[in-house]
Amino acid sequence: MRDFAGKTYWLVGASEGLGAALAEKLSGAGAEVILSARSEARLNEVATRLNGPSRVVPMDVSDAKSVAKAARDVGDIDGIVYLAGVYWPMHASAWDSDQVLAMMDINVMGAARVLGHVVPQFVAKDAGHIVITGSLSGFRGLPSATGYGASKAAVMYMAESLRVDMRRSNVAVQLVNPGFIRTRLTDKNNFAMPFIMDPAPAADIFLRHMRRKKFSCSFPWGFGAFFRVSQFFPDWLYYRIF
Repeated sequence: MRDFAGKTYWLVGASEGLGAALAEKLSGAGAEVILSARSEARLNEVATRLNGPSRVVPMDVSDAKSVAKAARDVGDIDGIVYLAGVYWPMHASAWDSDQVLAMMDINVMGAARVLGHVVPQFVAKDAGHIVITGSLSGFRGLPSATGYGASKAAVMYMAESLRVDMRRSNVAVQLVNPGFIRTRLTDKNNFAMPFIMDPAPAADIFLRHMRRKKFSCSFPWGFGAFFRVSQFFPDWLYYRIF
């Protein structure tokens, strides 16, 4: 079991929702938490709720200069959790290029910008913990998820490749694929969301996975298992269901 006491973790996308809830859980587990997102005011609000030491480092993951400055300010860390993401439900008949590009930029390129500073640090010292947030929507194409689902599939592949490359090192790589979590992002949905969870219990599952050595976690369990198994459905069956 991984122990967080005395460790320093950088949470990217920690101003609200799952990121803020996970910051509270990590802090309660004894870690020093560095909080990053665009809104310094919201980050400061989260910091006031933490039991342990914390720092606020505002950052815009869509801006390479902002990421570079934040990485310098953050300095040496033991682990990073990438949770930053944007989402708009979008049917292909109502394609919005700006929103699709924003989802790709924040969800995928943002992760690449941040990890571009963190991975070399971890490789150089042969130690570190990388946690990437995917989504159940990344396993296979879903309705009205052309931008979001594709972006999550990309970061899930990124995590899988990092896992392969780091398997013989002391750099741990993990992937967490949540289902629906009650946030301002899922508030945009106008359809029933099966097994939707509040951020706090979702963060409990997230942290429990981070303590383990297992690579990936998809939750809620039954819902997540269905999406994983759906990868093996023949096309005619998969598209009839969805």
